[in-house]
Amino acid sequence: MAHYVDGFVFPVPRDRLSEYKRVAEGAAEIWKEHGALDYCEYVGDDLKLEGTRSFIDLVAATEDETIVFGWVVFDSREARDLANEKVAADPRMADLMESSNSGFDAKRMAYGGFESLVCRATT
Repeated sequence: MAHYVDGFVFPVPRDRLSEYKRVAEGAAEIWKEHGALDYCEYVGDDLKLEGTRSFIDLVAATEDETIVFGWVVFDSREARDLANEKVAADPRMADLMESSNSGFDAKRMAYGGFESLVCRATT
């Protein structure tokens, strides 16, 4: 079955990564409650490959920042649109962001919604 995926990449200050993880864990719960099938975030480890543009360059990360790469899986674009509306209206998201000193800056995030092209997932 083809799913719809929201993908994102952004920098986070290394010294605030544990605080950002708290925010991400809370966000994951909220998105799952509102219809996401999966919610995943990973922190950069091996970010350079000769001959390619890195995520570091993409989001203009500084030396004191690391890269977070993530995605949220939905049944369909319609399910994604509905979940995103519910998440945006959920006061817990605003509370989570306001209570945080994670250094997250949405203006530095690269984001997009994606239809399935090829997926060979492990079951």
